Amino acid sequence: MKLLDLYAKMKGDLNQIELELERSVSDDHALLSESSTHLLKAGGKRIRPVFVLLSGKFGDYQLDVMKQIAVPLELIHMASLVHDDVIDDAETRRGQLTVKAKWDNRIAMYTGDYIHGKALAIATKLPNPIIHQVLSKALVEMCIGEMEQIRDFFNTEQSIRNYLLRIRRKTALLIAISCQLGAIAAGAEQSVSNALYRFGYNVGMAFQIRDDLLDLYGTEKQIGKPPGSDMRQGNITLPVILALRDERIRGTLLDEITLIRSREGRGDAKRAIDLIRGSKGGDLADVMATRYIAKALQALEGLPNITAKKNLIDIAHFVGKRNY
Repeated sequence: MKLLDLYAKMKGDLNQIELELERSVSDDHALLSESSTHLLKAGGKRIRPVFVLLSGKFGDYQLDVMKQIAVPLELIHMASLVHDDVIDDAETRRGQLTVKAKWDNRIAMYTGDYIHGKALAIATKLPNPIIHQVLSKALVEMCIGEMEQIRDFFNTEQSIRNYLLRIRRKTALLIAISCQLGAIAAGAEQSVSNALYRFGYNVGMAFQIRDDLLDLYGTEKQIGKPPGSDMRQGNITLPVILALRDERIRGTLLDEITLIRSREGRGDAKRAIDLIRGSKGGDLADVMATRYIAKALQALEGLPNITAKKNLIDIAHFVGKRNY
């Protein structure tokens, strides 16, 4: 099944999630409402709510309960994007102006904080303390991941291990708990929620690696922003780390990264991108993403053979090959 077919089958429930997302950030304060819904209206894959809903199928699925998990997780993701765009000084996201570009950094930071607050307020409607413990721990880890990324800006000596720990916190963890909490909220067995957590974690790792590959190998039309944005912002990703291991280009690529840094993100990264594309960095990163997808599929093996399991398998395959 293609991903669009899956979304079509889930259209009714996803529409309810979309309505709840918009309702949740509406406020009497006109500017907060406008800035908060700006990114929401730009769309998105809504992959985290999809994982929540599918994972809920392994238990007692009730949409009203699932919404209390799906909406907060998507709001937390949205808030992190608003904050990221301030840190990265990004002008566009999903082909639209970022909140910081349309307003300013101060409005963007408070908008992100506001969305975070709304997410937590919704999550408190569920009485299960385990849900709150998992969610709060994940928020702490995400903040650590963001700080680690800032610390490692333009750090060309960082290890693959450092990169993997960072994307675990920044990306994989939120996807992992989307699967885990969807199952927990539906009253699924702990062994099921644990397996779904492992599935989500490995899919999340592959998702971020593919995202980093797209930033270097994709087009502006595909990714909604100019290629090489990560590098211009100082974010040294896996394909770059692996390309720097190629002694034929290492010196030249280091010089290009130094030049990009001196221009404070305003320069052209085309030469550096060409060097990376001419190396094996992209292929090696793709191999690592494929391994994570294999681990994700392995995590599902012991789960009941229901339609939701087949849907999760389809999503994993999509993530492993995605080009947008």
